[in-house]
Amino acid sequence: MPAARYRSRAMHQQALDLRPGSLIRYDGRMCTVVWWNILRNDRRQFVQMRIKDLQSGRIQELKEQSDSKFEVLDKEQRQMSHSYTDGEAEVFFTNNGDEFRCSRVAAEDAIKWPADNYNAVFVDNELVAVEPPPFSVIEITETTPPIRGVGSGSKEAKLANGMTMKVSQLCDVGDKVRVDTESGEFKERVKR
Repeated sequence: MPAARYRSRAMHQQALDLRPGSLIRYDGRMCTVVWWNILRNDRRQFVQMRIKDLQSGRIQELKEQSDSKFEVLDKEQRQMSHSYTDGEAEVFFTNNGDEFRCSRVAAEDAIKWPADNYNAVFVDNELVAVEPPPFSVIEITETTPPIRGVGSGSKEAKLANGMTMKVSQLCDVGDKVRVDTESGEFKERVKR
């Protein structure tokens, strides 16, 4: 993606104003902020963050002065559904049937969470990234039998998307669970 193509739709913000999900240009590459934190010591304030290159998938950690400037790209979000994988591209479509492609790297964190709709991120009408919905409902494929009469506690379970997580003692194989896609944590068992 040529750097000059997005210059007209970008603005500059301080590192302190960025948040996870911000779309920035760093060293000429389009990146998204995946994690952000403030560090303070006796005299200074720093911003620590992880950014993901949307073309290569490379994640880089940065520690910047709070007033460091970043080029933030103007983005638009739309709801889209995942259609299929085509080589190194993921194909999504709108309710109107319009089809858009983006790199597998830019969509991989989202499509591991099954959903009817995803948040598609566009810059200049080009699909550049895909974000998962806040929650996903996934079936448990492997776990130990449920333990009735236990007030609380958790156990390991493998989900249909291949991830392993702690779930309630009452969950069983075939149950569906609601998972927070940002933290990857079990929230609740969904009634069958």
